[in-house]
Order: sequence, then C-alpha cells, then structure tokens
Amino acid sequence: MVDLTLLQSVSYIAGALGVCVAAVFYVLNLRISQVNMKANTETRQFQLLMQLSGPQLTKEGFRTFLEFVSMEWKDYDDFEKKYGSDANPESLVVRDFIGTWYNKAGLLLRYGMIDGELLYDFLGYDSISLWNKYGEIVRTQRKLYSVPEMYRDWGYLYDEMVKIATRRGLDTKKTQEPTYTDELRRKLAAKST
Repeated sequence: MVDLTLLQSVSYIAGALGVCVAAVFYVLNLRISQVNMKANTETRQFQLLMQLSGPQLTKEGFRTFLEFVSMEWKDYDDFEKKYGSDANPESLVVRDFIGTWYNKAGLLLRYGMIDGELLYDFLGYDSISLWNKYGEIVRTQRKLYSVPEMYRDWGYLYDEMVKIATRRGLDTKKTQEPTYTDELRRKLAAKST
C-alpha cells in the first residue's frame, strides 16, 4: 500500500513542476510578445515614412518641392517683395505646404513616434539645408506676426538632424541651392500658363 506521505510529496512535486512549466511558458510568451512589438514598431515607422513621402511621390508634390527649393532672396524685405502672401499668394501655398510637411516630421520625432536615425536617412540633409535657408525667414515671421509656435517642430527636427549629422561628421551649414534654378523657373512658369 502507498504511504500517505509519499502521495503528498508526489503531489507537492507535481504542483511545483506545474508552476515551473507555467513560469517558463510565461517567459517565452513575453519574449515572443517583445519581438512582435519590435517588429510592429519598425513596420509602423516605415508606414509613417511612406505617408510622409506621399506628397513628394506625386509630380505635383515634387514640383511644389522644387519651387520651394528654388526661391531666392537677398534679405527679408526682398523675400516679402517676391514671395510675401500679398505679392504672391501662390508662394504662401507652396511655403506652407512644405513647411507643414517638415513640421509634421518634427512632431513625429518629438513624440518618439519615429526613430531619429531613420528619419535622418529619409530627409535629414533636406531638413537641415532648407532650415538653413528658411530658418531666418521663419524666425522673423514669428516675431512680425506674433506666432511664436510657427513651424516649431520643423525647428526641432532641424536641431535633432544637426545632432545626427554632426555625429556622422557631416557639414550642417549648407543650404539647398539647386544649380538648375533658371531652368526650373522656366519649366514652372510654362506649367502655370
């Protein structure tokens, strides 16, 4: 006949083994969940990049970007004469379209929705060189129009992209000046007529 203490010991051992198996199963589930969360995060970041690039992937969006890049001025007064909303309302549409685009990218970065290194590889040079070109205009308009938050996150994006470019040993003082500006202007003028 089986001793009661032996049965009790076997029962305790079986219970302990069950707890150990459950703990191992739980740890494995946690690891799998972490791997899945990382994969989902990476997928989401690339989806965000694709959504950000959407406007530039169209002919009209790319033309708008090239028009934005090709704007030239000597100082703020010259900028207002050529591109101010009173003199050239279409210019405001172009500037706000691109400025808002960079602002949205900066917002995603500020809230940790997208990795800075990934975003740099996607638009780092452009965001730096265009802020180098337009940053003073934005700062002046913030004061003139009493809008201190104007393109705030584009400025944040610029600061973060400069940090990454500096770590990579790249020049952060360049502005984006296309060498084909006159040809581009002729093409844009032909398209708008």
